[in-house]
Amino acid sequence: MTQKEALKGLRILYPIWIVAGLFSLMYVPSRFITEDAVQTANNILGNELLFRFSIAGSLFSQLLFIFAVILLYHLFKSVSRICTMNMLIFALVSVPIAMISTLGRIAALELAGNNNELMLLFLKLNDQGIIIASIFWGLWLFPLGNLIRQSGYFPKFIAPAVMFGGVGYFFGSFAQLIMANHEKIMPLFGILTLGEIVFIFWLIIKGAKLPERAEAGGGNEEK
Repeated sequence: MTQKEALKGLRILYPIWIVAGLFSLMYVPSRFITEDAVQTANNILGNELLFRFSIAGSLFSQLLFIFAVILLYHLFKSVSRICTMNMLIFALVSVPIAMISTLGRIAALELAGNNNELMLLFLKLNDQGIIIASIFWGLWLFPLGNLIRQSGYFPKFIAPAVMFGGVGYFFGSFAQLIMANHEKIMPLFGILTLGEIVFIFWLIIKGAKLPERAEAGGGNEEK
């Protein structure tokens, strides 16, 4: 696969991934899940099909993430093979964690209306699984940011923005696991994670400034 083909694929795939992720990870949980177990059960049972779509959307977004990372590997592999391998490993480790955490939603759907307290527990376990996956969502952004910096394919501000995103995901995850009152500090980490979004939207809208010999096999592969 050439770099141009990888870039074209990313510009098509990323918008789909964003929509699937926002729907399944943000929109549906914010609409359905509350601290009240009975209300949450009523929300799920009253909109069961939408909740099922959110489960499928969570799994689908992870599959899209796999393909996105593979395309990024082909885009950057001539820049530094070591960094691209680190990026690939950290990113792919997060996928089974995030997908397995979806079992919490599947169990919650089965329990809604029968055992609402246990249903709420499984929903919280789903959230904890996402927090654990977020550790790797942070780690993979550090080699990605380094690749962006080395390649020169993007403006200079993109690389530190992506690395700040890594800081937000990584330390935000541990803050949620360690701090009892993490709600006060989480907005800061949330702002930092927007660095990844900056890169994604730049790639979608502007693309990348690829070298003329985009398929050249050289480059600094041992950095």
